[in-house]
Amino acid sequence: MIVWVNGTHGVGKTTTSRLVQERLPDARVLDAEKVGETLMDVSPSLPWTGNFQDWDPWRPLVVETARRVLDFAGGTLVMPMTVLVEGYWREISDGLAEHGIPVRHFVLHTDPDTLRHRILHDEVVGPSTFRLEYVDRYAEAARTWLHAEGEVVDTTTIGPAAAADRIASAVLAGEPAR
Repeated sequence: MIVWVNGTHGVGKTTTSRLVQERLPDARVLDAEKVGETLMDVSPSLPWTGNFQDWDPWRPLVVETARRVLDFAGGTLVMPMTVLVEGYWREISDGLAEHGIPVRHFVLHTDPDTLRHRILHDEVVGPSTFRLEYVDRYAEAARTWLHAEGEVVDTTTIGPAAAADRIASAVLAGEPAR
């Protein structure tokens, strides 16, 4: 099984995913961003589009990497990755379904003001213009498709540990996150 932790940049996916992994038996974290970083290392460079997710190889490589890791190691993969383009999400989720891999898709959400505050005051990464560029893109995806596609975990008033508790409890119980 895959537990996909989606949401915009800066909402806490990586931290929450590590905590979810600790709460699920036989779970590992696989960050799909590493697949993008591998493609970014191709030399000479692939034509830059502004985001490695736009490269056609990225999405099937994410599917294939997850499939191969699950075939090799079994268990559960917790995958933190922002996917805000509906067609990209469909390509990934359909690809995983074709291999018979169940996916629980969670979306970490916080209100825009709280999100901007977190991004501007992040003590680990520091203020990030990259993350800020995605606040409105996330809001549009959330409004048009993303929240309907995933189980929304509102993190406006809770931290990563509480979000991880909700996700892990939902996965273990086979019920929606509350």
